[in-house]
Amino acid sequence: MGADEDDGLLTEQMAYYRARAPEYDRPYAERSDLRELLGLVDAWPVGGDVLELACGTGQWTALLAARADSVTAVDASAEVLDIARARAGAPGVRFVQADLFTWRPPRRYDTVFFGFWLSHVPAARLADFWATVDAALAPGGTVVFVDDGPGEAVHEELLPGGSGETALRRLDDGSAYRIVKVFHETEALTGRLAALGWSVRVRPAAGSFIVGIARRRAGADVS
Repeated sequence: MGADEDDGLLTEQMAYYRARAPEYDRPYAERSDLRELLGLVDAWPVGGDVLELACGTGQWTALLAARADSVTAVDASAEVLDIARARAGAPGVRFVQADLFTWRPPRRYDTVFFGFWLSHVPAARLADFWATVDAALAPGGTVVFVDDGPGEAVHEELLPGGSGETALRRLDDGSAYRIVKVFHETEALTGRLAALGWSVRVRPAAGSFIVGIARRRAGADVS
């Protein structure tokens, strides 16, 4: 995927999530496996000051806040942030509107969490994204992420050709948007992150989802 095509796809992806805000929560109401996944938060190493990337409508934010000293939740869409503030606004929770492909963290956090975001990062930008994660993570901190596993590909309208990481999503009004959608195989993702200097464990969860827990390898340069 060329740089111009990449930028255009990411712009379209952002527009999709802005337009989708009123429909965003529907899968959580319709799918018991998603609700099961939400219930697993207490088993994950989340604590201290938490940075949540791509917080969406705050489905995870309140759950993180219950285990954290503070939560800073970042998303590019003002529309989903409005919903997140209504759902999860509380003392100790701060919301930031920013494009995660250009945003740089102003400080470091004990935990960095992202739910259903890694699959929206183009493969060519994976290293840059994890460099941002590294810049946000305090020494000894932990990264926790959840996402769709390869089995979830059956629910997507994947577009042929190109990089093989583009899907078409449709909204209730019939409008259609292209988004990035990369279904990471556990072994390949573990290897790619190891090459970037991370020690990571990726496991299946709640059926066809994946949960990853990552830490910097001692002495590794992930910049």
